Amino acid sequence: MEILDTLIIGAGPIGLNCAIEAQKNNLTHLIIEKGTIVNSLYNYPLYMRFFSTAEKLEIDEIPFISAAPKPGRQEALEYYQGIARQKKLNINLYEKVLNVSKNAEIFEIKTTKATYLAKNVVIASGFYDIPNLMNIPGEDLPKVKHYYTEPYPYARQKIVVVGSSNSAVDAALETYRKGAEVTMIVRHSEISKSVKYWVKPDIENRIAEGSIKAHFNAEMIEIKENTVILKDEKGEIHEIDNDFVLAMTGYLPDFDFLKNSGIEINGDCLNPFYNPETMETNISNLYLAGVVCGGKDTHLWFIENSRVHANMIINTILSKS
Repeated sequence: MEILDTLIIGAGPIGLNCAIEAQKNNLTHLIIEKGTIVNSLYNYPLYMRFFSTAEKLEIDEIPFISAAPKPGRQEALEYYQGIARQKKLNINLYEKVLNVSKNAEIFEIKTTKATYLAKNVVIASGFYDIPNLMNIPGEDLPKVKHYYTEPYPYARQKIVVVGSSNSAVDAALETYRKGAEVTMIVRHSEISKSVKYWVKPDIENRIAEGSIKAHFNAEMIEIKENTVILKDEKGEIHEIDNDFVLAMTGYLPDFDFLKNSGIEINGDCLNPFYNPETMETNISNLYLAGVVCGGKDTHLWFIENSRVHANMIINTILSKS
C-alpha cells in the first residue's frame, strides 16, 4: 500500500491550502472530505456575505475577484472549487474519516470507504457540522432548525431566533423581511459586538421600533409543538406561540474524533493542544489547521488569519525530512 507524505482531513479553504503547499514541495498528498469541496461554505445561508473582503480570503496568492465589496457564498464556492480544479488536487469526496491511529512512524487512517497510510496527517476539519445544542426538552422536534439557509419557508410564520451572533441576526432580519413574526431570545444584555458593522444598526433599529421582538438576558427552557417557554431576566416564565425555532447557537469541532486521535484537549473551552509555531499536536507529525484549533472558541480562527497554517505545517514537515 502506498504511504502518502501528507493526508489532509477536510477540503475547506485551509485544507486546500495545505494540499497546495504540499504539492508545490513535491510531497504526495490526499484530501479526505466527508462532503463536497468547501462543504461548510456550501451549507452556509444562500445569500450570506463574508465579513472579510475578497483579498483576505485568497489562498496561494490566487486573486479572488468579486464585484461586491464583501464576497458572497456563491462567489466563494466558485473561487475555492475552481482552485481545486485548476491545481488538480487529489481529493476524495463524500468519504468520512472514522479513525486516525499511529503505528511507529506511520499513521493508519480508516474511512467509510478505505484505509490509507501516511507519514503526516493534517486535521483541517473545521467545526460547522456539529451544532452547539441547548440541551432542553423539545430540541429534537422537527420545527427546530440549527442550520438556516434562506427565509422563504418562514413567510407568515411565528419564528423564534435563539442567539445574537451574525447567523442569528441574519436569520432574524431576512425572515422578518419575508413576512415572519420574529422574536429573538438572547442570553446577553445586547446584540453581540461581533455582528457585522453594516448589519448591527439594522437589527438594533428593528428591535427599537418593535418590528422584531427581543428578550435580552433570557433563555429558552422548553420547546413545545406550538409554543416555546422562556425565562426572562427577572426569572419570570413566558410561553409564546411559535411555528419554528431557529437555534443559531453556534457549532463545535468533533472533540471525540480529536480525542480518539490522541490529541490532548485542555481547559473549559476544550482547546486542542498544538505548538503555535508548527501547528503540531502532542502526537508527532499530526497537525491541526484552521478553525478546529480554537476548540469551543470558534471565533478565534477563520480563513483570514489561519491561511498561514499551511506554510507552517509544510515547512515543519520539510525540516524533519
